[in-house]
Amino acid sequence: MKKHIGKILAALIVIYLLVNMAAVITYPNQYKVIKTMGKISRVTTEPGFSLRIPLIQSETTISKARQLYDIAPTEIYTSDKKKMEVDAYIIWHVTDPIKFTQTLNSSTAGAESKISAMVYGALKATVSSTSQEELIASRDAALDKTEEDDALDVEVQDITSEDLKEETGTNTESSEAGSTGEAGTAGTGTDSQEQPKETEDGMTVIDENTRVISLSNKILEQLNKDYNPEQYGIEIQMVKIKKLDLPDENKDAVYNRMITERKNIAAAYKAQGESEAQKIRNTTDRETAVMLSEAEATASRLEAEGEAEYMRILSDAYNDPDKAEYYLFVRQLDAAKKSLENGNTTLFLDSDSPLASVFEQSE
Repeated sequence: MKKHIGKILAALIVIYLLVNMAAVITYPNQYKVIKTMGKISRVTTEPGFSLRIPLIQSETTISKARQLYDIAPTEIYTSDKKKMEVDAYIIWHVTDPIKFTQTLNSSTAGAESKISAMVYGALKATVSSTSQEELIASRDAALDKTEEDDALDVEVQDITSEDLKEETGTNTESSEAGSTGEAGTAGTGTDSQEQPKETEDGMTVIDENTRVISLSNKILEQLNKDYNPEQYGIEIQMVKIKKLDLPDENKDAVYNRMITERKNIAAAYKAQGESEAQKIRNTTDRETAVMLSEAEATASRLEAEGEAEYMRILSDAYNDPDKAEYYLFVRQLDAAKKSLENGNTTLFLDSDSPLASVFEQSE
């Protein structure tokens, strides 16, 4: 009995191992590629359970899900020979598991290496055929962070178009018109909030005077045109620029120029302020001089009027001969008193002096 139980358990274990080796479980986000002696015999694209021949057939799992690949930042010259640093990421997925297996051996790393080379080529072709001014104008359309970026946890490290315009010293009127994102939202920078329209040539029309190149769309169009990713069984759904900036070695020179420009602006404002201050001081000094002159003239006039009134009053007071004689007597006494000041006790008078007559009368 014990021998039979052991044989039954051994048989069950063998059956379990065979079933486990033969079972092929396909999940909704997977492709299963079944190979017979190294050749593809079938591909399971629908979720479910199937079988394969153990030891003869092998299975390879390929993900259906969209995958994010962040390529390394690269420096590319624009059409006007100005260097720009571009950093991008790619969203891709497998569309044909057979081609993917035949060309890339079902390797995600191999696919990403191939994608990196293709995207770099498309980036270089697109940026090198675009001027820096056009890149600045397209920055808002290409680099606005979308809801997909949040879902994929992608950090868009980017300066604004105004900052980039300020750094490069480029006057781009189109960048002031507003921005448009690839998700379909836009801001024109005006009160009308007119929705942008995308044309067939990969450009976004904000208004009749402003046409902004969608840089990501042009890169994707260039990539599909030059490299045809479908030959590898993959589809590149999106190429997003997350950083568009000047190279680090150029920034010091740019920042120094910006500092110099701001110092010049500050000096201009200071000179303008000094000029305005001097005008105010000159105006105030002139008004003060006029007011002082008018005040002195008024004071002189009032003093003259007072003297005239004083003389009139005296004239009226001493118009009588008796009063005039008394006034003369008092004045003579005052003169004598003045002469006896400072300790003088002796007064010498000529006999013809008016004061002598005073003393003679007093005797």
